[in-house]
Amino acid sequence: MRWHRQILLVAVLFGAVICRAGTANDYFKVGLEMSGAGQLPEAAMAFEKSAQMQPASGTLVNLGIAEWRRGRAGAAILAWEKARWIDPFDSRAGADLKFARTAAQVDEPELKWFETASTWLPPNAWAWLAGASLWLAVGLLVLPGIFRRRKAGWHSPLAALAFGIFLFTLTANVGVVSRTQIGFVLKKNAPLLLTPTRTGEVISTLTAGEPARQLRSRGNFLFIRTQTESGWIGRDAFGLVGD
Repeated sequence: MRWHRQILLVAVLFGAVICRAGTANDYFKVGLEMSGAGQLPEAAMAFEKSAQMQPASGTLVNLGIAEWRRGRAGAAILAWEKARWIDPFDSRAGADLKFARTAAQVDEPELKWFETASTWLPPNAWAWLAGASLWLAVGLLVLPGIFRRRKAGWHSPLAALAFGIFLFTLTANVGVVSRTQIGFVLKKNAPLLLTPTRTGEVISTLTAGEPARQLRSRGNFLFIRTQTESGWIGRDAFGLVGD
């Protein structure tokens, strides 16, 4: 029986190597093939695997299309929102979201002003801009003294402008962090519960694709606030855009 275990171990290890050998591009190609063949669950799984390995707006747009075609409006809206998170300028994701929200009769998330500002650029861009503007301001003020050179007349105004940009990027970065708690209902008629238990009293049922904010979690439940009410929802029925 010992050799049986050895063969089984080799098979498991070989399978793990094969799985890891797949690249994000390979999964993306499989997703396109499965989508073209009408095998939508398999296509969605392949696109999701590709996005996990290498997040890209194009992959997430295709994931959203596959999910929408198989009748999963919530998962589709979440995928397209993630695509816009990566690339706010992706017009395909924006158009798909507009169509889906009209068809599903759900609203966009309500954003605070600094959250709206944070959508103007990809999240990583705000971090880079914050660092660059801070170092520019410091350099313009400090470096002339270090190198024993007179400050030009434009040094101080430009430093003030750079510092102002830095302060604005801090606000935008706060908006990025805040938006990570925004999510979307994944399942049709998902129950919003009074308590974090499966037998909790149902406050209402939520529409797939409906936006909400996660406020806290407990076990397999999340406490969320929609645009009209608050309550508990199962983790499997809610997805965060920042995940």
